[in-house]
Amino acid sequence: MVRKIFGTDGIRGKVNTQFITAEFAQKLGVACGKYFLSKIGGEGSNRVIIGKDTRRSGYMLETALTSGFTSIGMDVFLLGPIPTPAVGMLTRSMRADLGVMISASHNHFEDNGIKFFGPDGFKLSDNVEKDLETILEKKIDLVEPSLVGRVKRIDEVLGRYTEAVKKSLPKELNLRDLTIVIDCANGSGYKCAPQILWELGANVIPIGVEPNGFNINLNCGSTNTLMASELVKKYNADLAICLDGDADRVIILDELGNEIDGDQLIALIANNLKSENKIQGDTVVSTVMSNLGLLRYLKDLGLNLFRTPVGDRYVSEIMKEKGFNFGGEKSGHIIMTDYSSTGDGLLAALYFLSILKDSGKTTSQLLNVFKPTPQKLLNLNFESKDDPLDNPEFNKTINELRKKISDSGEILVRKSGTEPVIRIMIQHNDTKIFEEILEEINYMMSKL
Repeated sequence: MVRKIFGTDGIRGKVNTQFITAEFAQKLGVACGKYFLSKIGGEGSNRVIIGKDTRRSGYMLETALTSGFTSIGMDVFLLGPIPTPAVGMLTRSMRADLGVMISASHNHFEDNGIKFFGPDGFKLSDNVEKDLETILEKKIDLVEPSLVGRVKRIDEVLGRYTEAVKKSLPKELNLRDLTIVIDCANGSGYKCAPQILWELGANVIPIGVEPNGFNINLNCGSTNTLMASELVKKYNADLAICLDGDADRVIILDELGNEIDGDQLIALIANNLKSENKIQGDTVVSTVMSNLGLLRYLKDLGLNLFRTPVGDRYVSEIMKEKGFNFGGEKSGHIIMTDYSSTGDGLLAALYFLSILKDSGKTTSQLLNVFKPTPQKLLNLNFESKDDPLDNPEFNKTINELRKKISDSGEILVRKSGTEPVIRIMIQHNDTKIFEEILEEINYMMSKL
């Protein structure tokens, strides 16, 4: 059996090691082409679109994937550097059978990854990924020479995405009075994000807009907001919008340069959608990492919080399955399926700006939505030990601790998908409880 190659969001790793090689990407293109051609049974378009972020290695993977897809008979359309949500949107609007985004999201340039979208614009499910792994084990017959696919590079698609994003906003929205720092992480939003803000009338201060193939997410973007924070203070800006490398998530900084937790943004948007009677099923979808304060706030609004495993793909999967239209992660993935099939950092930021303009408040006032429950995250490395989750005594201790705080807090235990680490998150209003719990967990780990 092929060992599991798909993580929580496609395939990701260091370039030229493991599965992020030209050789494997070509093989993956063949397998994916074979799978989707078999599903459409000659009734589809035999069409795949490929987007990428700004990493140097994107050229290598783009070429290898193209080779694999065309050898199995699929026509390939190359989009160039473009945000991940644009690939989801264009897969659907261009009637493609498959969409591919080459990106390692918020990671540095040494890493890269491959994300897949089905014809509906949503990311592939676990079951489809398992099917692909099975196909990768087998020898695949390539098509006859006359059936080899064609390749075309298209340049106008970024404009289609930006217009689609703008159409999701109120027609009268004007950002003329706002000064906005926009940090594009030297990633795939470096062209369209500042352009849209400028077109809407904002005074734009752009950073992270000079990609060179190696500086994506380097000291900038949603995972390093220090530079954006300094510029907010320097220019007395109203806020900063910090995207990650493929622009599918966003972190907002207030007018003081302080980073706002993504759960606060989810709460604000949920409240606004609720007031407009636009939340399907009276339910917001987030992950198990969401703050208990968010759960309580939504409950007071008459809304439910459906919690999924970590990963925006699982959030969108549940939304699609159950017909919900709003969800996200505290890390900044905001999914609004009325407009986009996946997390869209730019769309979420613009939606927030429309609320900000109507409110008459500052960013810090507006995004102080609920009182968060204190959280503590513990990472337990078990590289030299057996997996703690396979140990009955460890699980017994965790369950006893959960019962101990069940009325006022919670303990989440999960295994990292990329390293031998158990991640434990504790939420409780009494921070003294943290130390007691951590002491018991560390004692148990020392006995393993």
